[in-house]
Amino acid sequence: MTDLPEGLHGAFRRSELVSLLGLPEVRRLLRDGVLARYSHNVLIDRRRQFALLTRAAAALLFVGPRSVLTSHTAALLFGCSAADAATIHVLHDGSRSVAPRPEIKLRLGSFSDEDVLELDGLRTLSLEIVIAELLCTVHRPVALACADQAFAALDRPFREGFRADVARRLRQRTDLLGPRRGEVLLSLATGLPESPAESQMLLALHDAGLPIPMLQHSIRDIAGRERYRLDFAWEEPRVALEYDGEAQSRDAARDANLRRRGWTVVHATAADLRDPARLARGLRALFAARHYAA
Repeated sequence: MTDLPEGLHGAFRRSELVSLLGLPEVRRLLRDGVLARYSHNVLIDRRRQFALLTRAAAALLFVGPRSVLTSHTAALLFGCSAADAATIHVLHDGSRSVAPRPEIKLRLGSFSDEDVLELDGLRTLSLEIVIAELLCTVHRPVALACADQAFAALDRPFREGFRADVARRLRQRTDLLGPRRGEVLLSLATGLPESPAESQMLLALHDAGLPIPMLQHSIRDIAGRERYRLDFAWEEPRVALEYDGEAQSRDAARDANLRRRGWTVVHATAADLRDPARLARGLRALFAARHYAA
């Protein structure tokens, strides 16, 4: 049995595969189900046809050389797992006509080769352009989560430089409302949330008009050793918010110790993300009880 070459993550231009293996062998591999037909000119290794890199490679081969991965797909290649993997997002300069395909979200536009790099051999827009686009165009909780993941992947000394780069890309956009929305989300992005849900919780607190809390706030003992790390903390009123996800994973001893230190700990679940109004009312009541207006 013929061993398939690697191709581009298991995606091949049909003409190149025919040159390597010969037309009869390519037809046999298609007939036997080893290869799958992505399009007339693009074939893929059937074992890998659901893999992100294979789908992205096939999309780039299909659209043509003046194309580049962008939006969710590019973010995923940079390690932003909060992005959506279902559709492959491609930016194309319009130099040739491309037939629509349901698995490809194709956008026409210009780009500079200086703004393109290769990740795993795939042409991808640079990270600051990708994050700026997400901040302006996609579901806000997903956009913020991707921005936080991008910041988290950088060493701390490089984060503010990256923030400046994203802000510059936002200013270069020509759409009217996107850059303003993007600037607000960028101001919330820190890389500190430990999950996309925590990024979404921060956005929910912001949208509710509550004061922006400190994230991953460290509580230390008298010797300076860290005892606890709080998901969200308002230090002056000594109110903490812990996100527990779907489960009520509360540590009663931990909460009691924090109470002895003057902290009130509120626990939020995924239900509070879906409808944060009750949580916002409870936090405002706590602030008011401690004579802090919010």
